[in-house]
Amino acid sequence: MTSDGQAEGAVGKSRVGWRPDKLREVREAHGLTLERAGERLREVAERAGIIVPAANFQTLWQHEQGEVYPGPHYRRAYCLLYRATEPELGFRNPLPDEATHLKLTSSSEPRNGAHVLAVERALARITPGAEAADEHGVQQRIIDAWKRRHTGGDPHRPTLLIVGGYAGSGKSEFARFISQLTGWPVLDKDSITRPLVERLLVEMGNDPNDRHSELYRERVRPLEYQCLLETAYANVDCSISTVVTAPFVSEVMDVRWMRRLINRCEARGVSVATVWIQCDLETMHEYISFRSAARDSWKLQHWDEYARTIDPELRPIMPHMVVDNRLGAAISLTDQVRQVFGTVF
Repeated sequence: MTSDGQAEGAVGKSRVGWRPDKLREVREAHGLTLERAGERLREVAERAGIIVPAANFQTLWQHEQGEVYPGPHYRRAYCLLYRATEPELGFRNPLPDEATHLKLTSSSEPRNGAHVLAVERALARITPGAEAADEHGVQQRIIDAWKRRHTGGDPHRPTLLIVGGYAGSGKSEFARFISQLTGWPVLDKDSITRPLVERLLVEMGNDPNDRHSELYRERVRPLEYQCLLETAYANVDCSISTVVTAPFVSEVMDVRWMRRLINRCEARGVSVATVWIQCDLETMHEYISFRSAARDSWKLQHWDEYARTIDPELRPIMPHMVVDNRLGAAISLTDQVRQVFGTVF
C-alpha cells in the first residue's frame, strides 16, 4: 500500500493520458514556485477537508517530473488550487462528453446565475439508469432544497435519496455533496454501525474487520442494513428529507426489498429516489488503497478475488439514476462546485 499522493513509479508511468508537463505549465502560468505551490496546495486542501501529506516542493517536483503519479487526494487538491479539471492538468484523458473546463468564479451573491449553473452542471452527472427514472425531478428537488435554505419554501415532497455503489466508488463523497447543497442529513452505514459490527464480530470469535466471510454476510450484514434503515425511517416518519448511503449491492437487486422501502415511505408522503454511483475497478482500487481503512484490508490483499465479485455494469432493478464517477470525474466536478460557492457551504 502506498501513501496518499504517492504511487509506484512503474504504475504511474503506465497511466493512460498522463502528461506531467501540463502540471508544471499550469503552475508556472499561475506564477508559483514549487515552494509557494506547496503552501497554496496545503491551504486549499485544508479548507476543503482533503488530506495531502507533506505537499512539499520535493513531492510536487516528483509529480511534475513524472516520477510519481499523484494520488486521488492530491489530484483533487490540484484541481481546486488551479480551478481546473483532471484532463486539463494532464492527469488523464477526458471521458466522452465530460465537462473539462469550468469557467466560473466565486461571488459574494449566493443566488446569482453562476452559482445556479454550477449546481446544475454538477447535478447533470445524475443521469437516468432506468426508463422510469425521474432524474429531472430529483435534480429539481435538490436545487429547490438548496434555494430553500436561502429563500424559504419547498414545493416538493420530502425525499429519501438512496446513494449506492461498490466500495471506493465515491458514494459517500457524493452523498456529502448533495447534503451540502440541500441541508438534508446524511446517514452513512459505516458511521452508524461500525462500532456495533466490530464488537459483534469479536463476540462471535471473528476478526472485527471481516467484511467478506459467510458469517459476516449471513449473520451481521443484515443487521447493519436493518439499523441503517430503521434510522432512516425515524426521519421518514417525521417527513425529513434524508440521504442514505451504503453499497446496497444486494438490496437494489431485490424487488421485494425495494418495494417495501418505497411503500413505507410513500405511506408517509415521502418519495424515494435511487442513485447508483458507476465507477471503474482501477479508481475503486485507488480510493480504497488511499483511505487505508482496516475493513478494506482483505479486499486489498485479495484484490483479484474481490474484483471478480464486482460487476461494473450492475444497475438497480427498480427505476434509478446513475452518476458516472469513472476516473473520479463526478467527484472532481463536485469539488469545483464547492470552490465556486466558497463560504456558501
